[in-house]
Amino acid sequence: MGIFILKSGFSDSAMAEDSLPVKTVQQMAIDGDQPPSKYIFNNNSTNLETSSTPYAPVPIVDLASLSDRRKTELAKLRSALTTWGCFQAVNHGLSDSYLDNIRQVINNFFQLPLEEKRKYSRETGSVEGYGNDMIYDENQVQDWCDRLFLRVLPQDERKLRFWPQNPSNFRETIDDYTKKIKCISVILFEAMAKSLDLEENCFAKYFTEERDVLQGRFILYPSCPTPDKVLGLKAHSDRSGITLLLQDPGVGGLQVLNDGKWYNVPVIHDALFVNIGDQMQIMSNGIFKSPVHRVVTNTKKERISVAMITEPEPTKEIGPVDALFDENRPRLYKTVKDYAVFNHECFQKGVVALDAVKI
Repeated sequence: MGIFILKSGFSDSAMAEDSLPVKTVQQMAIDGDQPPSKYIFNNNSTNLETSSTPYAPVPIVDLASLSDRRKTELAKLRSALTTWGCFQAVNHGLSDSYLDNIRQVINNFFQLPLEEKRKYSRETGSVEGYGNDMIYDENQVQDWCDRLFLRVLPQDERKLRFWPQNPSNFRETIDDYTKKIKCISVILFEAMAKSLDLEENCFAKYFTEERDVLQGRFILYPSCPTPDKVLGLKAHSDRSGITLLLQDPGVGGLQVLNDGKWYNVPVIHDALFVNIGDQMQIMSNGIFKSPVHRVVTNTKKERISVAMITEPEPTKEIGPVDALFDENRPRLYKTVKDYAVFNHECFQKGVVALDAVKI
């Protein structure tokens, strides 16, 4: 089986626009501006009506029971990941006050004056740092959010020029959270393997070893006067192995797509929302589902989210686990390398990256 490698790129005209805008989304919201046309969805296929959106019955999984390898909890995990592709993780060992402190540190950064935040602005053609997402196409509809994106692992690859020194406790807080999330990730990857009757380390060895990658995506979704026309984050599936999301306890906005219908994700104060990414759908040979999801806006409240994204070391090759395909269940995906790079480009263009790696 050949290795499928895809590289990203974007046009010169898009590159010219790929910089921190003169006015951030947060400042537009503060000033009461109407969203510019580049944030507006004009096609009828993107339904942003949310008043009648039902809540998703996303399963709640007890991590302590997963650690004990209890069969009932493993079965619940497998069911969650084969139907919804996501679950709410509770009893994970992180206290309410600890999680509230993480949220507060991120919120404190976004409430700083713009000139202070601009010290950490991302560079043209790079995702890391403060600002907006990369612009790949001049017609690209942009997301109604500001974000700080950091590669937090491997530790020796941290670009500390993008790590805020204000708030003064930002670096130590995110460093500690990184360590705890990595420990939780090991538990989850091992449990996912056991739920499929696989060798315990068959997933973890791709995502939780010393040179594997953990990204932090810290986002502010400001209020928006036209939530029927603007998305906080456009519909996409994650490029990750798994994503662990700490939601804002005061306001929802995350939605998942299931059987062609959008559902609101409930906010549980002490839970981590965990969703499968494309790379785990590939490795599970399609048994686990990488859910399409998006973030809607609202007129009254801003929203903070803290996403931790697990990825393999870029040199590792990802493909379906051998034990999960045979003559009765064919192999569905090619072996892929640098999938994270390719998926990020597809995310901005609205292309389904998983389709490109199907056999």
